[in-house]
Amino acid sequence: MKTGIIGLPQVGKTSLFKILTKAKVDEHGRANPREAHIGVARVPDERLEKLSALYSPKKTTFASVEFVDVAAIGKEALKETAFLTNLRNVDALIHVLRAFENDSVPHEGPIDPLRDAKNVEFDLMLSDLGQVEKRMERVEKDMKKGRTSELEREQALLVRSKESLEKEVPLRELEMTPEEKKLIRGFMFLSQKPILYVLNIGESSTLGADLESAVSRHNLDALAHRPNAGAMAICGKVEAELAEMDDAEAADFLESYGLLESGLVRLIRKSYELLGLISFFTAGEDECRAWTVPAGSKAPQAAGAIHTDLEHHFIRAETIRWDNLLAAGSEAAARAKGTLRLEGKEYVVQDGDVLHIRHSG
Repeated sequence: MKTGIIGLPQVGKTSLFKILTKAKVDEHGRANPREAHIGVARVPDERLEKLSALYSPKKTTFASVEFVDVAAIGKEALKETAFLTNLRNVDALIHVLRAFENDSVPHEGPIDPLRDAKNVEFDLMLSDLGQVEKRMERVEKDMKKGRTSELEREQALLVRSKESLEKEVPLRELEMTPEEKKLIRGFMFLSQKPILYVLNIGESSTLGADLESAVSRHNLDALAHRPNAGAMAICGKVEAELAEMDDAEAADFLESYGLLESGLVRLIRKSYELLGLISFFTAGEDECRAWTVPAGSKAPQAAGAIHTDLEHHFIRAETIRWDNLLAAGSEAAARAKGTLRLEGKEYVVQDGDVLHIRHSG
C-alpha cells in the first residue's frame, strides 16, 4: 500500500518525505522534474515494543508504510502522463499545506492553506472529470454495438460520477457499493483517494498548543470531517531537528514543547488509518512482528498475510488481545485464565490481536 505526498512548490513536502523515510534525495531539484521518490517508514507501535519486552525475541519487526514523494502539483503537471501515472498508482494522498511564514522561502500571495487545499482538490476533480467524459464516450459507442448489463451499470455509475464532479464533490465522497468500486477501480481516480491534509506550521514557544489548534485556526475543520479525509499539523523545522537526535535527546526536546510524541509518529499512524489498515501480532522467542491487513479481514486472510500456505491450510487461530497477554504474563497463563481462545474462519481480526495460526500444511 502506497501513500503519495503531494503539495504546491515550497511547502516542505520533500523535506517531510526525507525525514519520514530517511531517504537520501536531492533537496534542490530532480534530474527528471516529474520523477517520484519512493521510501518506506516504520509504523511506531508501543504495543509491539511491550510484547517484545515480554518475549525478548531475536528479532522485532514493525509494520511499515510506503511513501511516494510526487513532484510539485499543478494544472500543467496533471496533464503530463508520467506525473499522472505516479499519482494514480498510490492508494491514498497526504497533501502538505504551507502554514508557516518565512521570507526566505518564496510563496505566491498570502499564506492560505484552505485556499491551497481547495485549489488542488479542484485540479484533481478536473482531471477526473476529463477521464470520466472520455470513458462515457467510449461506453456510449460500445452500447450502440450491443447493450449489456455490465455496460449499463458502468454508464449509470459514470453519470453519477460526472454529476458529483460537476458539483465539485470529490469521488471519495460518492457512495458506492463494493461492486461499483470494483467496476471503476482500474481508472484510479485522483479525487477518489482518501486524503490527509497536513499543515506545516512554523516553530514557536507554544508549539504544543499551536499544533493542537492549527486545523481550526486555519479553517480546515470542515475538510477534516468530510468522508475519507482527515487533517493534522506538524512543524517541519522541529521534525528535522528531532531526526538528528537520539531517543533520549528527542524525548527531552519534545517535553520542552509540551509534546508526548513527534508529529511524524502521528502522521505515520494517521496514514496507516487512512489506508484502512490494522495491525495484528505474532509473538515468540524467534520474532515478535506486526502484520498489516485491511480492517475487516477474517482470520484466514490474516494467516495469508504471514504466508499464503497458512491461508490455504487454515484450521483455527489462537487469539488474545495484546494487553490481555501482557496482563497474563505468558500464553500458558492466558490459556489457564481462559483469555486465550480459539477462533474459526469467520472471525474478524481486531487491531491489536495476537494470533497463533493452526494449520494442516
